[in-house]
Amino acid sequence: MSPTLTSVCVLTVIVLSSCAPTSSRAAGRKLIVLGIDGMDPKFLERHWASLPNLDRLRRQGGFQPLATVIPPQSPVAWSTFITGTDPGVHGVYDFIHRNPETRMPFSSMGETAAGGKSISLGPYVFPLTSGEVRSLRKGKAFWQTLSENGIPVTVLRMPTNFPPVDCEGLSLAGMGVPDLRGTFGTFTFFTDAEQEGRNVPGGRILPARVANHRAVLRLDGPENTLRKDRATTSVDITVDVDPSGQAARFTVGEAQYVLKEGEWSPWIRIAFPMIPYFKDAAGMVRIYAQELGPGFRVYVSPENVDPERPELPISDPASYSRDLARSVGPYYTQGMAEDTAALRQKIFTREEYIAQSRLVATEHLKLFRHALDQFRDGLLFFHFFGVDQNSHMLWGRFEKELLETYKLADQAVGWAMAASDAGTLIVMSDHGFSTFDRAVNVNTWLMKEGFLALDDPANVGEKELFAHVDWTRTKAYAVGLNAVYLNLVGREPDGTIAQPDIDFELRKIVDRLKGLRDPATGAPVVTAVYEARRVYSSHDAGTSPDLMIGYAPGYRSSWQTALGAVPAETVVDNGEAWIGDHCIAAEHVPGVFLSNRKASVGDAKLEDLTATILAHFGIARPAAMKGRNVF
Repeated sequence: MSPTLTSVCVLTVIVLSSCAPTSSRAAGRKLIVLGIDGMDPKFLERHWASLPNLDRLRRQGGFQPLATVIPPQSPVAWSTFITGTDPGVHGVYDFIHRNPETRMPFSSMGETAAGGKSISLGPYVFPLTSGEVRSLRKGKAFWQTLSENGIPVTVLRMPTNFPPVDCEGLSLAGMGVPDLRGTFGTFTFFTDAEQEGRNVPGGRILPARVANHRAVLRLDGPENTLRKDRATTSVDITVDVDPSGQAARFTVGEAQYVLKEGEWSPWIRIAFPMIPYFKDAAGMVRIYAQELGPGFRVYVSPENVDPERPELPISDPASYSRDLARSVGPYYTQGMAEDTAALRQKIFTREEYIAQSRLVATEHLKLFRHALDQFRDGLLFFHFFGVDQNSHMLWGRFEKELLETYKLADQAVGWAMAASDAGTLIVMSDHGFSTFDRAVNVNTWLMKEGFLALDDPANVGEKELFAHVDWTRTKAYAVGLNAVYLNLVGREPDGTIAQPDIDFELRKIVDRLKGLRDPATGAPVVTAVYEARRVYSSHDAGTSPDLMIGYAPGYRSSWQTALGAVPAETVVDNGEAWIGDHCIAAEHVPGVFLSNRKASVGDAKLEDLTATILAHFGIARPAAMKGRNVF
């Protein structure tokens, strides 16, 4: 070997060594954490005999309810688990936040920032600097700390981790990942029963015309951000129906798929054209041939990001989503992939919804099984969302069907127990569940109690967002699932409450909310009302709600309240298919904590698990974390 070549090789080794992570401090130590979203301790206690692996785990180590956060919503709870801090530090207070200057709602899990400079060419505009997707969660994720200390980490489908945080490990984002259209999931349903298209929450219902046994379905994709007019992209799906009505051929581009009536397609890759012959947007869908004769009803799933050609940052490193797809096949990348909206809109029957949720579960469990096979030491985290989503649709009325979803989680626990060897296994959930029988229109209550004013009382019931609120006479308003905001001078435009009056106004609202009774039954609607400045370790008065309502079991904020509407009645029946929920007083819906090790505390909290994970690898807890090591 020549001296020059030798020098190059030595230099290469030095450079690669300087870029490599520090040597592993795991030293063979294993920690597997299964996050089973929405797993309820009371449900487990009713069904230990049907969940043998979970039962064996609790007998081997222990089981206890796990105190959840205020409010007990998934993005809030998982942000607490990720950072080991409360909402006052990590800044996620609800599924929905509001801009204090406009009072308009937005997602708490992230935002998209457009690129900067651009140049124009005909109808197209080409960005010279790229845009970005930003998480709104503050604080360092615990696996970043592990990685910085040389601990190998694999984090699969962690909620509120979109885009994934940078670290030296492997991660795939979960809840918070949108579909290709930028929504949390928008299905498209084609039917010959419709004359005109219409949008519904979570989907689009479009007319389909079948002539000579053929229908051409236009599937809209994302906006074309490379065009000045931001025109919607689209592709055609041609359906040739067999005269018998029992099967059809679906043609998408060059690909063809034959489906029987009642059959699901595999993943179909779709390229939405942005610039002809130059740029397209890659996505993928699954088609369900619900009815092919005599009627025509075809469901097309939300357009998922293709993990092999991701248009959005869904994994770290970016190649990880592709590597997983090539190992286990394509999979749902959408963060909330169980299509609860299709059941709520009566597109799916309950049986069809369960079948679709099983497709999601099967694919995600394949990801977990693959990760287990690759796992050697360090941390492996996996989030399973099926229990939560199915509990929303089945809780309290369809126990047998929900138990089948719990059995899938139990199967994953069995795999983890077999793979953990001498390591530690933790099974946990972020919250439990309760029934959702009656919906509370909080803005209507605020209006009737004199805290919110309309420009004309005759406008009550207006569905548009705060369409007729007189802000110059309004003292408080509600946006989100648990949050109430004061109309503060200096924070909101036309604020009416000055700093010296905050305590007085808060006390009035709290006292009256605690006295709220269901007009139909006389039952108490609210268990607790929390002041953010008193329950959190710090308080950002600009973004934080001023109050969080802790509802009694059976009650929850209405969907209209979440988006700032003022319906006519205060408390109404929940007539939707969404029959279970957890956005109530935290004391009613604890999560679960099981482990193959016995805990030294009997009152574990969600943030304790974050401190425990760091302690397992001998890493000191950062000052912002308040949790304890439970072992």
